[in-house]
Amino acid sequence: MQKYMDINGDSGVYGYEIGTDYIKVQFKDGSIYTYTYLSAGRDKVETMKILAKSGNGLNSFINRYARKLYA
Repeated sequence: MQKYMDINGDSGVYGYEIGTDYIKVQFKDGSIYTYTYLSAGRDKVETMKILAKSGNGLNSFINRYARKLYA
């Protein structure tokens, strides 16, 4: 699991792991959710990968567009 940079210091995300067709997101409460192409759709997963690498906006994106779309 790679630590999420959290540029603004306001995210609930702690870390992430990127795979070919998924992203695993670890939240600060210790919970880990896996978002896959099948569960959330390719576009959402690819956007989450970009946001994870940038260290900004991942938690907000998940809350708005992918909240319950984990595998």
